[in-house]
Amino acid sequence: MEAPQRMKAAAQRCVDARRHELHALSRDIWSRPELGGNETHAHDTLVRFFSRDEAWTVHAHHVLPTAFRASWGPAGGGAGAGEPPLNVAFLCEYDALPGIGHACGHNLIAEVGAAAALGLKAALETRTDLHRPVKITVLGTPAEEVNGGKIDLILAGAFADFDLVFMAHPAQQDASFLPCITVDEVLVKYHGKAAHASAYPWEGVNALDAAVLAYNNLSALRQQLRPEWRLHGIIKHGGEQPNIVPAFTQLEFYLRTPQVEDLRVLKAKAEACFRAAAVATGCRVEITYPGHCYYNILPNATLAKLYENNGTALGIQFQEQSANFSGSTDFGNVSFVVPGLHPFFYICTEALNHTEEYTEAAGAEKAQLFTLRTAKALAMTAVDVVCCPDLLRQVREDFRLAKLKQEKPLKDGDAALTAP
Repeated sequence: MEAPQRMKAAAQRCVDARRHELHALSRDIWSRPELGGNETHAHDTLVRFFSRDEAWTVHAHHVLPTAFRASWGPAGGGAGAGEPPLNVAFLCEYDALPGIGHACGHNLIAEVGAAAALGLKAALETRTDLHRPVKITVLGTPAEEVNGGKIDLILAGAFADFDLVFMAHPAQQDASFLPCITVDEVLVKYHGKAAHASAYPWEGVNALDAAVLAYNNLSALRQQLRPEWRLHGIIKHGGEQPNIVPAFTQLEFYLRTPQVEDLRVLKAKAEACFRAAAVATGCRVEITYPGHCYYNILPNATLAKLYENNGTALGIQFQEQSANFSGSTDFGNVSFVVPGLHPFFYICTEALNHTEEYTEAAGAEKAQLFTLRTAKALAMTAVDVVCCPDLLRQVREDFRLAKLKQEKPLKDGDAALTAP
């Protein structure tokens, strides 16, 4: 058996040997769902999990209150000793959704990240003659559902020393890549003037009229949008009571496009609708983008092919990839900073994410076979790359070419996201 195959076998044995611990880790997080930014129990549970092994250096509350970082190595350097270690990162998510718990299966994402890291560690412990030393980092990334915790971590430099990054997300199928799309949130506030709605309405400036016009403007705009673009939202505040001309209203919309450069066009069209409503009613308008823009995921063909090869060897059946997947993730921003892979995996349910049925499936024992199989495939893919300098060069070239196809970021504040 060749050395990479022995390493892959060691990774699989490790994951199998620790399957009960890993399932308990996942169930513990699943049973105590916490919203983004408040994942104190999940954070503490993962910190304890890695702290039990003194080989891991663990930093709790890393950059963000509920983020953590666990590192192992470097080890395995042979001829390349003296070179900086190749830092392979695995990401854990663990935030839940309001009211329905882990309906996106982030407890399983945490389990996959932990299991894959343990598997790669076991693989590396069988080799001392790699072309350069290898380090493993597990990064806990909170608040994917709401604030884009990975983006805050990127801007703080938490990804600066990574060479490769891996994570996997539960879905309805196994896929090495699905085209997650760009999304940005916009808040629109209209300021008018209050007046008695019956006695002297002419003294007022109706901010609700502005909000309704803006909503209808956007509805009309959809006819001229590309089929894959999305624009959806709500009126969050429409006034105080019927006998007062509303002096203030607020809308919240999400804008989604397949790629970053498309979003610039959609934003300009949407803002024209918002401003036109203000002009028509005499209101003052404020347009703000309060959160981070989630970027589309850049594909990496080399990593995807390696993952498919390893997954197939483990019995994963990859279906034809959907061209119309419309989910969004802050891993997209990560993919602009470091070469990475974000596959999706089946968990033995036909239920859709963000439903109560998916919450139940994410905590079920029958999801474990598929979850741990995915973790093995990620660890085996990492083994391929750390064992072969040519593959590492090709992964980096795929990353460079994918970035060339993208225009510069939309916000000055996000300029750091394209740092090499």
